Order: sequence, then structure tokens, then C-alpha cells
Amino acid sequence: MKATAPIMLAAGGTGGHLFPAEALAAVLRTRGYQVVLATDERVLQHSTQFASGHVFMIPSATFKSRHPLAVLATGFRLLSGFVRAVKLIRQVRPAVVVGFGGYPTVPPVLAAWLLGVPSVLHEQNGVLGRANRFLAPKVRAIGTGLALVKGLDGLLTAKARFVGNPLRPAVLQAIRPYPALTAQSVFELLVTGGSQGARVMSDCVPEAVALLPEELRKRLHIVQQARAEDVERVRQSYAASGVGAEVTAFFADLPERIAKAHLVIGRAGASTVAELAAIGRPSILVPLPHSLDNDQAANAAFLAAAGAADVITQAAFTPQWLSQRLQQLMTDTKSLTDSAQSAKKRGITDGAERFADLVLETVGTEGGLSQ
Repeated sequence: MKATAPIMLAAGGTGGHLFPAEALAAVLRTRGYQVVLATDERVLQHSTQFASGHVFMIPSATFKSRHPLAVLATGFRLLSGFVRAVKLIRQVRPAVVVGFGGYPTVPPVLAAWLLGVPSVLHEQNGVLGRANRFLAPKVRAIGTGLALVKGLDGLLTAKARFVGNPLRPAVLQAIRPYPALTAQSVFELLVTGGSQGARVMSDCVPEAVALLPEELRKRLHIVQQARAEDVERVRQSYAASGVGAEVTAFFADLPERIAKAHLVIGRAGASTVAELAAIGRPSILVPLPHSLDNDQAANAAFLAAAGAADVITQAAFTPQWLSQRLQQLMTDTKSLTDSAQSAKKRGITDGAERFADLVLETVGTEGGLSQ
């Protein structure tokens, strides 16, 4: 039975959580459902896909310090977010609440559980995140982006279904064959660092490029995402090396940039890995170090196991190593083409549709807050 109440999505305001939420929202709208988003203020930096009247800000915070005062402040902010979420759910009366991980997910999903509203989680990474780990016992179902997710065991396995990572329409529209590459053609290199940027890319890649032989530098065209404070120095470094480059802090059309690339260098966030696989592009992945869950290493292993990506720790990601690896790849076109094909075989393009099916199964005839 089709729900007349809206469906509420809860996602933190970073690309890794928002992009899957956007993808699910697009599918739900095509099926005739109204969608609202509960998130934090960072959403304004990364998403324009939700109408202003359908976005609700929920106070949230992440436990980043063990200092008693910091823990107390974070706990108080989460509590205030929970109170706000309870009021919001009573106001909106959603048929189901869908969480995409991160601490901004906690207040809305916890409020839904308290009020008896069905809830569903999506775990994009290869390791169940801390927020999802806390919420998992309280939800009806869990969709996973990867077939194997560490931390999903015991009673939680009965709730889990492998659906893949929902991909935005922009990603699906960017899917095309790997661009032709010869030993003489322009080599398109894309360097990303996630929605927050990555300083290690700005520090390492320009130096590695400077170490390349001149004949290879002449072939390079680089598109690079960098933190705003690093943009100018990265541009100057490439100019000094005689390399054409476009460097900026944010690309609104990143899927198109991936599609045009012969090689992508970046982090191993869940959305990045899913998009590389769906579009089918070879990559060098540098998982974010020191994360408590080590989730990016698990994500990267998904592509590495297929021969679709080089995975290297940040400590080993030096200009010397990267320069040598770029020389090998730029002169071995078959290797890159094979890696692109391997990535493509790992791609899941209907993850949003499959997750929408799972979400709507939880609605049934009893979804939403009782009158």
C-alpha cells in the first residue's frame, strides 16, 4: 500500500552521506513519494537537491575528544537534537525514517524508534559505522553498500540486505566507455580528496608530477580538488612544471570529471568507490588513516581485490613512489584499460532502486506515527 505520509531521510551534511540520500530521494520521487531531509547545517555546502521547505536542521555533533567537557558538550548537543527530532517527527508524521550514518542520523532515528515510526539504515562502507552500530538494533532493516560489512553479525544479519550504494542521477548519466588512450595521447588525471579536500594530495601529487620526465609531463592534463587554502600553491606548482591543470576546491560535476579521466587518485570513501566502479575507471586510492573504524581501507579493498585499483597507505604515498607509478601507468595503456574493465564489473547501478524497494517494504499499511 502506497504511503501518503512523507518519507524522512536523515543524513549528515557531507557528500559521503548526502549523495546516497539524494539518490534515494530521486527514486522515491519518481514513485510518487514526498521526501524530506533531516540534516545539519553543512548540507548547504554540498547539496541543492532538496527544496528549502523540505530540509530541516537538527543539532548534532561528533565525539572527537575524550575530555570530559568536550564529551558533555557533545552529549548536550545530541540531546537537544533528539528533542528537536521528536518535535519534527510529530510535525511531519513520516511513514518511515531512513538513516544514512554519521552522528546527525542519531537524533532522528532514535526519535523514530521512541515514537514507534519504522526506520531503516543504510551502511555505505565496508565496516558498520559507530552511529549505525548504535542504531542498528532499533531499526527494521539495514541496506548495505557492500556484500560484506564488518560488524554486521548476530541478530543484525537477519535485518541486513545487500543493495549496493545508491548513485545520484548525475553518476548514472556519466557512465560511458573508457576514453581511448595511446602512448601519445593527452592523459587525463583526476585528483580528489573527498568533500572535505585532502592536504596529502596537494602536498604529494604536484611534487610527483614535477619528477616525471618532460615527455610525460607534456601529455598530462590534471583536474584536482584541493582545500581552498591550497588551491593557489597547487596551481603554481603545476605551472612551474609546465602542466595544464584545473584546480579548485569543489567540483559540482565530479561524476563527469571521473568519466573523462584515464586515472583517478583519491581517498576511498564509499561514494567515491561506488562511483569509480559504476563508471569504470582505474584508480590509486589512499584510505584515510587513523580512522577508528578503518572503513576506507575496507572500501578500497573492494576494488583492489578485482584488480581495479592500487591501494597504498598514506605513509607510503610519497612523491617518489607516485612518480614512478605514474610513469608505469602512462606507458602501459593496456594495464589501465584492463583495470577500467575490472572496476566496471564491480559496479552496481541500481542501488537506489534496490534500496527504495527495501525502504518501502517497511512502510506497509502501518507506517508513520499513529493519529
